[in-house]
Amino acid sequence: MASAERHQEIADWLRLEQTPGVGPATARKLLAAFGLPSNIFAADPVALRDVVPARVADALLEPVSDTTSALIDKTLTWAQAPGNHVLLLGDPAYPSSLLQTFDPPLVLYAKGRLALLTAPAIAVVGSRNATAQGMANAERFAEALSQSGLGIISGLALGIDAAAHRGGLKGAGGTVAVIGTGPDIVYPSRNHRLAHEIAAEGCLLSEYPLGTPAIAANFPRRNRIISGLSRGVLVVEAAAQSGSLITARLALEQGRDVFAIPGSIHSPLSKGCHLLIKQGAKLVESAQDVLEEIGALAAACRASTEDPDAGKPADDVMTSQVLQALGHDPAPVDVLAMRSGLDIASLSTALLHLEMENRVELLPNGNYRRIV
Repeated sequence: MASAERHQEIADWLRLEQTPGVGPATARKLLAAFGLPSNIFAADPVALRDVVPARVADALLEPVSDTTSALIDKTLTWAQAPGNHVLLLGDPAYPSSLLQTFDPPLVLYAKGRLALLTAPAIAVVGSRNATAQGMANAERFAEALSQSGLGIISGLALGIDAAAHRGGLKGAGGTVAVIGTGPDIVYPSRNHRLAHEIAAEGCLLSEYPLGTPAIAANFPRRNRIISGLSRGVLVVEAAAQSGSLITARLALEQGRDVFAIPGSIHSPLSKGCHLLIKQGAKLVESAQDVLEEIGALAAACRASTEDPDAGKPADDVMTSQVLQALGHDPAPVDVLAMRSGLDIASLSTALLHLEMENRVELLPNGNYRRIV
């Protein structure tokens, strides 16, 4: 795609995301009805009002605001720097694992190695106020898993997250930090040096526009991306009300495995892990326990990252396969993969294109349903 065309495409997606009244659910409705954002902004006002409330339709037809225009210019400049990437929903490089989740971000900002976003990975999360033993466990587990070929996903917080990233950087699997601020802001500031190491050797990832400060509500929301990028979630230390339990719950909803390291019955930071184990999480005492549960995943890491067909847009043959596999009853992704014989990456891409063409829809329970 020519540079000017790509710039306009990024501008259209940012304009859609920044339009007042357009949240994730409304954006999905608009994309399903009209396709790409450029079609939305060129749509007839009456057609828009058939899909969204009149006030939202009017906002979509308004000229680009000065604030949004400045953000677009700033983003395009940021994207020119080496290692910086803007990933739009539907781009071939967009992580296919996130397409399987209920609420994939419209826009992702990545700084570093894009290949890590599509390689097999495991999330390692836990308390910000971790014990010395907890941080040692996190770093040791993450290093062993990374050396086996698994990427390490975490949230760049103090404590367990930071230790997991340090361990991930020591192995071939690398590490991805999913942050709750804009990609140009490091939070907490104490992890500034670590963030630069990750940007150079791993990948920093955010769904928030440039300049977005640290807002409390954004951090639990980014947890769905941490779990969504991962084949499983390992909780190292967590109090009974820890945010790590949110990540674990999201992982279960997304069909991922959940692992937990047990601790002392007297430690408050073991309560969350013990609760997860009571609820069915897999108790692990070594990185090998995790690898055995995941099976042959580590051995497939290299092949997955080197697959030249990964992320290609779905063609007519693939689309027909998916529609035939779907039939006329709702079905989850794993069932569709079994019926169609397609790998998850190809299947997810095909489903996204079908959804944007308003031929299938994603239901709240994660199943897909054929519309036409």
